[in-house]
Amino acid sequence: MIIKKAEHVISAAGPSQYPNTGFPEIVLAGRSNVGKSSLINALVNRKGLARVGNTPGKTRIINFYNINDALMIVDLPGYGYAKVSAVEKESWGKLAETYLTTRKQLKIIILLVDIRHEPTRDDQVMLRFIRESGRKFVVVANKADKIGRSGLKKHIDQIRASLNLDENIEILPFSALKKTGVEALWQKIEETLQL
Repeated sequence: MIIKKAEHVISAAGPSQYPNTGFPEIVLAGRSNVGKSSLINALVNRKGLARVGNTPGKTRIINFYNINDALMIVDLPGYGYAKVSAVEKESWGKLAETYLTTRKQLKIIILLVDIRHEPTRDDQVMLRFIRESGRKFVVVANKADKIGRSGLKKHIDQIRASLNLDENIEILPFSALKKTGVEALWQKIEETLQL
C-alpha cells in the first residue's frame, strides 16, 4: 500500500471518544513492550507517528490512526505488564474488551507476539478471546531481526504450538527495524478489507 496520509486522530479513554469516520479498522493487540508502536511506524513508513516508549505499559488509552482517509489502525493498551495495580490492569482490560466486542468497524485483529519468547498466558487468553469473538485475525511474530534466519522456523513452530494454531493459520515474521514482513502484512490487511 502506498501511504499518502498517516495521522494520529485521537487517544480515546472510552467509546464516547471513538472517532466516527466509518473507515474499516485494523486493531493491534499484544502485551506491553511487544512493539506495537514500532509496527505502526513501520507499516506507514513514518518514524514518529506512534510514540515508542521505553517504559512498558505506556499506552493506557486506545489510539486511532487515520491512514489515507481509507482505514484506521487502532492501537490497544498493552496487556500483562506487572508493575501496575490490579485496578489499573482491570480498567485497561475492560477498555480493550469493550472495543473488541462492540466496535462494528473492526475488520481484523493483529495479535502481536515476540518471536524470541514463547507466548505468555496473557497471549493465550487474548487469542482465546479473539477466537470467541469470531473476528478475523492474524498472528504477527515481531522482532524477527533478533534471531537468525536458521532459527525462524523453530520459533514460529513454538508460537504455533503454544497458541494451539492450525497449520492453515499463517504466522507472519516481522521486523520494524529491517522492514521484514511489512508487505506481507499489508497484503493480508488489503485482502481482508478487499481494497
